[in-house]
Amino acid sequence: MPISGIQAFLEMLAEFDVRYIFGNPGTSELPLNDALVDDDRFQYILGLQEVPVMSMADGFSMASRSLGVVNLHISCGLGNAMGMLYNAYREGTPLLVTAGQQDRRLQFEEPILGGDMVSVTRPWTKWSVEVRRVEDLSAALRRAAQTALTPPTGPVFMSLPMDVQMEISDSLDLSPIRLPDPRVRPPEGAIKQAVEVLLSANNPGILAGSRVTETDAMAELIQVAELLGAPVMSESGTTHGRLAFSSDHPLNGQGLPLWSPEVRKRLKEHDVLLVVGMDLLRQYVYFEPSRAIPEHIRLVHIDEDQWQLGKNYPVEVGVIGHTKVSLDELGTRLNESITEAQVAANAKRTAVHVEKHMATRERLKKEIEAQRDFRPLTPLGLMGALSRILPDDVAVIEEAVTTTNTTFERLGVLKNTTGYFGHRGWALGWGLGCTIGAKLAWPGRPVLGLLGEGAAMYGIQGLWSAARFNIPVTFVICNNACYQILKIGAKGISLPRALEGKYEGLDIAGPEIDYVSLARSLGVEAVRVTEPDELAERVDESLRENKLALFDVPIARETPGRLNYG
Repeated sequence: MPISGIQAFLEMLAEFDVRYIFGNPGTSELPLNDALVDDDRFQYILGLQEVPVMSMADGFSMASRSLGVVNLHISCGLGNAMGMLYNAYREGTPLLVTAGQQDRRLQFEEPILGGDMVSVTRPWTKWSVEVRRVEDLSAALRRAAQTALTPPTGPVFMSLPMDVQMEISDSLDLSPIRLPDPRVRPPEGAIKQAVEVLLSANNPGILAGSRVTETDAMAELIQVAELLGAPVMSESGTTHGRLAFSSDHPLNGQGLPLWSPEVRKRLKEHDVLLVVGMDLLRQYVYFEPSRAIPEHIRLVHIDEDQWQLGKNYPVEVGVIGHTKVSLDELGTRLNESITEAQVAANAKRTAVHVEKHMATRERLKKEIEAQRDFRPLTPLGLMGALSRILPDDVAVIEEAVTTTNTTFERLGVLKNTTGYFGHRGWALGWGLGCTIGAKLAWPGRPVLGLLGEGAAMYGIQGLWSAARFNIPVTFVICNNACYQILKIGAKGISLPRALEGKYEGLDIAGPEIDYVSLARSLGVEAVRVTEPDELAERVDESLRENKLALFDVPIARETPGRLNYG
């Protein structure tokens, strides 16, 4: 039957169970917005700027494990969103990012707002295309969705000229989007070799990343860790992403330190490392020695993406296969191959690791208690207060690394491993929108966003969207009125003025931002809180009663030295 390009686009998305479209429109996107007026299959989530638009879609897609759909306003809107596209690319989030394009009949004249968006987006997408014929739109959409959702997952981009959106055709193929089964089995020989290397280790360890959670492979990882008696260490806080291992499991070895010398120190006791579901390694600042993995360690690396295997460090065994399937087969083969003597040795090794981890956790608890009466609150004082009231099923989105510092994970209070989201791309402004998107995916689950005051300002317009669509999330602004991570970084690389405690352009004061008034102006109830017990009570109430609220918490402004944990 005759149908317009944009109507065909919506028909296929609806059949694919897409229910939300995140956007900020302009003239070149009006055919979409007009078509949505009477289409109750979708809810259009309006953002007032492209940073929250993209980050809301990002959070929704990661939480729901489904295609996030974004519509941006041509070249200028896409430009505003590029930082969040970079985040999605680093995360591997399956986003379908679309933007209107000028009418094809105008493009030779170089009209305003038009531009080569395909070239702009290509470095940070799996596939980028401009649809030049309405007859190609449905095929392009099928290809885009399959590309985004097939491992290694990631964002895709479609440029849609206005006239293609509006053109009527009776020859469009509206065959539904179908996805291949991504559960690719690893080669049997590679698994066998991996088992041999792991069982020959005197002190194995495991490095685990976000793709463990994203492929629902937590149970399989736990089985392998327990069979080996190996501690499981997560990615560094600067690229931590999703929680890769149960935070309260006795073999949780905490996150890796942030910097190469400290990573080497942490890992040097191990002779074999199993790496699964993570990029090995994406470092943040150059320090000597630059090689974070000690040279004596043999690596067994499992990943869906062959690009990750041996990319930065040579591997003894590289296993290409779906993370969940590969870990399951590895666990089965380990269980079949392990000897009674190895079981006994691994049990002793487990006891040593557990004792060390519990001692580390107790030291952290004592440190938190020692800072309980400090005012303004220290980062540990703030996190300690919140750790007492977190619901078991809470989802935590954090964009305040110098405050959060993986404290919840180190305390073992994150009971549900699916509900942690940390930064992986580090374009700021992501956390606020990601919190809103996660809540849209999980309406029955309490969702807490922990944001630095500087990061929050990059995407603060997202508060309006939360109010407009009644999305009840709880925000805590960790407010030290500065870019603390930059001050720490400047001291860490021994810049002379930073070592004297002097900085230029790193303070957000004079005037200091009134987040309470700002939030209220955007429709969100807000309170400034200075006491830990009051903070715990207010956040607990907000999460339990499913409220939309923001709490601005002033914290200590002294700059520590090189930040580390564990």
